[in-house]
Amino acid sequence: MRTLLVLLTLAIVSLTASACFVTPIDQEQKSPTTHLRSGPQTAEFENTDVTPVSANPTPRLPVTVESVRYGEVTVTDASRIIAVDISGTLGSIVYALGLGSNVVGRDTSTAFPSAAGLPVVTNRGHSLNAESVLALDPSVVLVSESTVPATAVDQIRDSGVAVVVFPATRDLDSNDTLMRSVAKTLGVPESGEKLVERTDAQLESARDLVPDPSGDPTMAFLYIRGRNLLLLAGPGSGADDLIAELGGKDAGEAARLTGAFTAVTAESMITADPDVVIVMTQGADTVGGPEGVLSLPGIAETEAGRNGRVVQMDETKILAFGPDVGLVLASLAKAIYE
Repeated sequence: MRTLLVLLTLAIVSLTASACFVTPIDQEQKSPTTHLRSGPQTAEFENTDVTPVSANPTPRLPVTVESVRYGEVTVTDASRIIAVDISGTLGSIVYALGLGSNVVGRDTSTAFPSAAGLPVVTNRGHSLNAESVLALDPSVVLVSESTVPATAVDQIRDSGVAVVVFPATRDLDSNDTLMRSVAKTLGVPESGEKLVERTDAQLESARDLVPDPSGDPTMAFLYIRGRNLLLLAGPGSGADDLIAELGGKDAGEAARLTGAFTAVTAESMITADPDVVIVMTQGADTVGGPEGVLSLPGIAETEAGRNGRVVQMDETKILAFGPDVGLVLASLAKAIYE
């Protein structure tokens, strides 16, 4: 009996001592929804215009640069610039470099206040109109490799205008390179370095707004155009980059998507079960705003739907990257987290 009492006493002492060195699991891990706001949110900006890093820098030209499709292109004049791509990134970079006063035409996505009054050279489908471009007598045209139709780009180049084609990828890994490349093309590399430095500093400030640990909430970026067109962003969309920076897990990955944007069913939305749904404001408007998004098939049955967590942002900002990517991340972080 005495032996049994001794053994029990030793066992209790051992367990007590061990407990002193064990950290409770709930102190190490956070629920995915711990820091999240509930209800619809709009990610906004204090200033919707582009802020230049330099005031009318003087281009040092000529320069010869590498262009997608065309190889080496020599730019001799940056006094009349047209910058075109589907996300408006090239236009925002030109303005941020301080050369906004040299821009004579724009695409539909380059819609910030200082550019809004310029002639538009693309249609609602973002197709480039070569005649509209040539009528503005540009000295240099900047386009993305995804600019369509390619025949219009060729027509402008064949007319004798210097045309430089940039990669279509928009993500954080290529962002600094793109800004430097545009700056070099326009003969203002020093402004390009200033822009990269400012953008990277804004990115770091935005990262400070994300809780640490964030809880790894699952976030879904949805492209919406009416109730019959619902696409879930996945790898290579750019949205996956933003979600990672926001401390989240990409719902596209959870749904095992392989493409940048994939048509989504109610069942796949329920399977992905996002904690937060991120949308473009203009897309949400096609279904009745954030409340309409919450009524889309499958969304009501997700954690995001049950808590009304729809975050909207202007389509000309959210996936453009470029000089405003740090501001975009900061605005989203403030809208997503308490």
